[in-house]
Amino acid sequence: MPTDTKKKIKVKFARPLYDKQRDAIFADKRWIIVEASTKSGKTHAAIQWMITEALDKGKEGRSFWWVAPTFQQAKMSFQRCERALPNGLTMRTNSTELTLTLLNGAALRFLSADRPDSMYGDDVYGAVCDEASRCPEGSWYALRSTLSATRARCVLIGNVKGRKNWFYHLARKAEVGEPDWHYARLSAYDAVAGGVLDQEEIESARRTLPESVFNELYMAEPSDDSGNPFGHENIAACIRDISSEPSVVFGVDLARSVDWTVVTGIDAQGNVSYFDRFQSDWETTERRVSAAIGHVPTFIDSTGVGDPIFERIAKVCSGAERYHFSQGSKQVLMETLSVSIQNGEIGYPEGVIVNELNDFEFVYSASGVRYAASGQSHDDAVVSLALANYKFQNQPGRGIWL
Repeated sequence: MPTDTKKKIKVKFARPLYDKQRDAIFADKRWIIVEASTKSGKTHAAIQWMITEALDKGKEGRSFWWVAPTFQQAKMSFQRCERALPNGLTMRTNSTELTLTLLNGAALRFLSADRPDSMYGDDVYGAVCDEASRCPEGSWYALRSTLSATRARCVLIGNVKGRKNWFYHLARKAEVGEPDWHYARLSAYDAVAGGVLDQEEIESARRTLPESVFNELYMAEPSDDSGNPFGHENIAACIRDISSEPSVVFGVDLARSVDWTVVTGIDAQGNVSYFDRFQSDWETTERRVSAAIGHVPTFIDSTGVGDPIFERIAKVCSGAERYHFSQGSKQVLMETLSVSIQNGEIGYPEGVIVNELNDFEFVYSASGVRYAASGQSHDDAVVSLALANYKFQNQPGRGIWL
């Protein structure tokens, strides 16, 4: 049975918060919004807030929600909360339903925001919306409705992700002083001052990440390019006529399903000097790619269905080298291209390449930064260009900063 619910339970957490972290989350307002750097401790602080709120206001039958973009992220937060709870405060743990029941009877529930319609109906006595910029807008509407009857408090935390999302607009409302709203921003340098992050690690990230990615991920400053890692103005500044000089490197993205095979060549000055985009059978693709690249140094995407055709091309093209894609290797590829574009070190013609560059975006996930075409757009030309640029940057004598 729950203990006396009238007696407040005082709790001391093993890991204390740094001053700015505590001030950001534990504000005396009903609605609290925190735009924060990655690894700044926002989730850790929000977990402490929810536990404290549940111990203060909870009793048998009262629910406190933690809402995350996906089930996997909700599960990770459930596990972190379970570890953060001091010994003796948990009465029941249900790992299947992601629920922790405290000694006073309050239930901490960890939910996914991917199906907002399933969130309606309950009365909630306190809530955290984690990674809010990645949650669908409908999940905020549902969460808001569950707090109406109880007039309970809510903390919304997340990285910045452009300016075209509900979390960004809600943050601006809080920032200008909407009654009963609190706004705070935690940058990576705040986390450094608080002893959570290392200064050199942040400087390394600044040197190696595209400016727009670094500003959003580490400085909690929105990009005007709404998630485009290259920057629309930077893309436009690199538009040049296709070069007539010989190609010194190539990048090849082999087609899958409805995609296109794209072959891109770059000359000694970093300008696109060859571009071919087509859809065909494997035999024709092999012949066409081999004829284009000859023995020039070439990176070819060998992932999945591209691996067998790479083997055949490599037998007749001595410069062909496989590039196996993973989330990490694609991140390196795209961040190298982004820096080349931002520094004006590459040139390409108007058309497909420019259109795909403008439609490209980065998305923060639990495992890092994911780069891909937005919506139903293609990214074959971007991948081919990025492969050629990476091979160009890795030429002997040039060196590469990654």
